Amino acid sequence: MSEHQRTAPSKTADDRTSLTAFLDHQRETLARKCAGLDPWQLRTRAVPTSGLTLLGLVRHAVETERSWFRLVLGGERLTSYWPRTAAGEFGEFDVEDADADEAFAAWRTACEDSRSAVKAVNSLDDSVEFRGESISLRYILTHMIEEYARHNGHADLLREALDGATGE
Repeated sequence: MSEHQRTAPSKTADDRTSLTAFLDHQRETLARKCAGLDPWQLRTRAVPTSGLTLLGLVRHAVETERSWFRLVLGGERLTSYWPRTAAGEFGEFDVEDADADEAFAAWRTACEDSRSAVKAVNSLDDSVEFRGESISLRYILTHMIEEYARHNGHADLLREALDGATGE
């Protein structure tokens, strides 16, 4: 599937198929919000009162995918792809000198790793223990849909401020 191809979640699918399709739909939405922009535009803080950028959101998606699917679900020991800044801020949002191609390659890899992690779990109700909590695959998928949906709202505003493009 091309990164800009639209998937329509089925209205009659089982829960697992629905949740994974909705998550892929949200991933595709982020890709569409970034499509056709050059690296400078992707790094632009298009809303004067915010430090958010589209590239920062993509890099944040990398960290979020890796955190929930590899660290929490898979139990892997990970370090951040983009370490915190000297000021202690999340490094993924520090995009002044960031490489857009590197970020998108890391994101595509993180999404594929996440899909593989989901396929390796038998049931949505299977859970892992993480920091004293039991966390199910169902929760992780639902949380990731919410995470992308919230940030896709940000991406929509950023893209509109950059070039007027709107819509899903």
